[in-house]
Amino acid sequence: MPMISVTVLFFMWGFITSLNDVLIPYLKGVYSLSHFQANIVQFAFFGAYFVGAFIFYLFARKGKDPITKIGYKNTLVIGLIIAAVACFLFAMTAKANLSFSIFLMTLFLLGVGLTFLQIAANPFVSIIGDRQTASSRLNLTQAFNSLGTTLGPALGGYFVFNYFAKNATGTDAVFIPYLFLACLLLAVTVFIYTSKIAYTEKGQEQTMEGESIFKKPYVLLGALGIFFYVGAEVSIGSNFVSYMKEMLNKPENVASAFLSYYWGGAMIGRFLGAVSLSNAKASNKLIYMILLAVASFLIIFLVNYSLHGLVFHQVWFFIVFIVLNFIFFYLGKGKPALSLSIFAMVNLGLIISSFIAAPQVAVWCILAIGLFNSIMWGNVFTLAIDGLGKQTATASSLLIMAIVGGALLPPLHGLLADAIGIKYSFLIPMLSYCYLCFYGLKGYKIGKTRI
Repeated sequence: MPMISVTVLFFMWGFITSLNDVLIPYLKGVYSLSHFQANIVQFAFFGAYFVGAFIFYLFARKGKDPITKIGYKNTLVIGLIIAAVACFLFAMTAKANLSFSIFLMTLFLLGVGLTFLQIAANPFVSIIGDRQTASSRLNLTQAFNSLGTTLGPALGGYFVFNYFAKNATGTDAVFIPYLFLACLLLAVTVFIYTSKIAYTEKGQEQTMEGESIFKKPYVLLGALGIFFYVGAEVSIGSNFVSYMKEMLNKPENVASAFLSYYWGGAMIGRFLGAVSLSNAKASNKLIYMILLAVASFLIIFLVNYSLHGLVFHQVWFFIVFIVLNFIFFYLGKGKPALSLSIFAMVNLGLIISSFIAAPQVAVWCILAIGLFNSIMWGNVFTLAIDGLGKQTATASSLLIMAIVGGALLPPLHGLLADAIGIKYSFLIPMLSYCYLCFYGLKGYKIGKTRI
């Protein structure tokens, strides 16, 4: 039941987060913004993660860790209430056609609410079972997070650009979607509040309370890994609609539909990662992975076929990358660090390929990055908190602070797009994958005590 409850949360915040990728081109058009200005949406949203997590960290440093004091469930409930209020305020802002800066403030508040969820949910999933399969559990919950990020652009793009935009003036088109989200978040709050979620520290006997987190380089390097991973993932998602519009002259609603394959790739990869990194028998792993890949692809395809009319011959190329994803999972041998470094190298190759390939192929190279982003969050997070015991919550605060990468790198991406064009602005995420390759090869071992 605790896993089910937390998995629902992962889905919800994934759905909400990916709606920013629809908001950016929408608000860009309404307010006539540059690429850089439009990406300030992500700065406001993900900047809240740094502020909220930093406050958590300060309390933890003083021996007043909020999660220890109020518990995981109460932390999750508080976060959901804040997020619901923020969505309601966002809807009212849209209805009143207020300024862009008001939208940014409500998005900041929404980010604060999701910070509470991230800080509590990620370590909770890691510690409720065997530490050897922590990456598997986190990748499983992240897969449902990616289901949310997959449906977000597809449904959001349809309702914002097709359905509500027809009779909308100004920002009216986002009023109903965010009002609906506010109500849905309140329903999830009731579900979590009535669920049995208890703290456990199974398999985490090594507490090491006397040592400072800052004396553990692998934790700090892991935080930097989260910074670059989130920054790269969000940068690509935030700028893809503009990228496809400029590369292939596709309208926003069609580009939003294709964007769901980027986030859907992360969902497929995380389901595969949950199986690959688990203790299941090798003979069963392949069967489970094939079934999950087929089911996930069908979900993405059917949603986009129903809402946007994308037919198979437009998207079949994605299957080629799914097969490649299988091959690289096999090469990763179920090892979190090795899989991380391999997938980072693949993403470097995909970005380089997008620079030299024909536009139709380049677009799919960018979309395929989602497949290989998949296990990065879960693997970096679990490698960075491995063996910390009661310091896990403190380390989690540092790692969640590092989500600020999603606030800083997208505006840099947009600034570079304004300067040299959208095509070569993907140099920004390229640098991120260079660092993630280093962390998977060496960074996760630096300063770690062997247990």
